[in-house]
Amino acid sequence: MKELVKKWNDISLVKRIIMGLIIGITLAITVPTQLAPLAILGSLFVGALKAVAPILVFFLVMAAICQHKEGQKTNMKSIIILYLLGTFLAGVVAVIASFIFPVTLTLAAGAEGVTPPGGVGEVLKALLMNVVDNPVNALANANYIGILTWALVLGLALKNSKESTKQIIVNISDAISQVVRWVINLAPFGIMGLVFDTISTSGIESLLSYGQLIILLVGCMVFAALVVNPIITFIGIRENPYPLVLKCLKDSGLTAFFTRSSAANIPVNMGLCKELGLDKDTYSMSIPLGATINMGGAAITISVLALAAANTLGIKVDIGTAIILSVLSAVSACGASGVAGGSLLLVPLACSLFGIPNEIAMQVVGVGFIVGVIQDSCETALNSSTDVLYTAVAELSKRRKDKKARENIA
Repeated sequence: MKELVKKWNDISLVKRIIMGLIIGITLAITVPTQLAPLAILGSLFVGALKAVAPILVFFLVMAAICQHKEGQKTNMKSIIILYLLGTFLAGVVAVIASFIFPVTLTLAAGAEGVTPPGGVGEVLKALLMNVVDNPVNALANANYIGILTWALVLGLALKNSKESTKQIIVNISDAISQVVRWVINLAPFGIMGLVFDTISTSGIESLLSYGQLIILLVGCMVFAALVVNPIITFIGIRENPYPLVLKCLKDSGLTAFFTRSSAANIPVNMGLCKELGLDKDTYSMSIPLGATINMGGAAITISVLALAAANTLGIKVDIGTAIILSVLSAVSACGASGVAGGSLLLVPLACSLFGIPNEIAMQVVGVGFIVGVIQDSCETALNSSTDVLYTAVAELSKRRKDKKARENIA
């Protein structure tokens, strides 16, 4: 048995995930009812990741802050700028694509039991309230803004504590990281269960009637991932960007696609940053922050669905309004994690820009839930992989500039 486990672990994680994916699809098509309990593997895997991610982020950030030495520089300013720029450009891509390939919707029933935010102010208020959330409540509800705030405050308070105290926090952080590695090692089985559950319950047929919308959404996200992000990366590192872009998509985007949760993918991104040799002081803060404000996929979803609703109702959208929509979708997307329901519930906010009634807007949200199996997966893959990409770009860009400065001095 030990030899079998060793051989299994010697296979790369990506190859094991692909094997789990193929097996899950095969079983879902051939024996969807006989093996229904198999779906629990996916729920257990995502549940385990979601359970460990908040406590991991809390101790990682706290350990990084309390160990931070005076004069030791991080790249957080550059990373935040990249996050905001990337989210805005994703919104612009969605607006341009919606003008070139306009789609109309067969409106679905409204999303019942959900209440969209009344405006950008309400979104930002929810975000700020999360900052001052009770720390125990923040950990219990995976409120990453609150977790980051408390980890930052406690880390600063512990900077002048004894080295033995700091070491305890570091040891706890390392122990939780080991637990995360054990959980991630089970990803092939979890993803097999997730794929089996999705295909056996939702089926492929229910998505075909919304094929044009899905193609537009996925096309925008692919364009952002394979064109916009590489351009930003090239400007930063001044070399072929695709090896880094594709590695982030493969190692981070693949698991995020199936877990459909940026929060659950935080441990995966932490491991990838470590593998890339990035500064732990930086990525222990930038990755959790990215899961909250780096929402290019959400900006695309908000813009595409809002413009599709406008097209369906025959509303003409001028260039000025489209630019405002790009900004609005970027700002709203940054606050998406602070609103229950994520990016889809921010669609009515964008629809209000065109004077679309809330009743119609909520029917558009209903369409979003139908295509969500694909839309949410691609959105999360783009968001999560870009968290690592922009963190790496900021650090590699700084290293390049430092090297050039040393060469000029020499």
